[in-house]
Amino acid sequence: MTRYKNLGGNSNVRSFETTGNSITVQFNDGGTYLYNYSSTGARDIEHMKSLANQGVGLNSFISRSVKKRYAAKLS
Repeated sequence: MTRYKNLGGNSNVRSFETTGNSITVQFNDGGTYLYNYSSTGARDIEHMKSLANQGVGLNSFISRSVKKRYAAKLS
């Protein structure tokens, strides 16, 4: 996984990994969630990938827009 830059300084996201149609996000509490096109929608997944690569806004976007639309809780 790639360490999240956390440019805002207060994110709960620790790291992430992207594939063609998904993003896996690990949070500071150890929870790891898989989001994909089927569960979350292609537009939101692509936006999440962009935020993850920028290192800012991912946690807020998940909390505000994605919520519990994950495909699987991995840990």
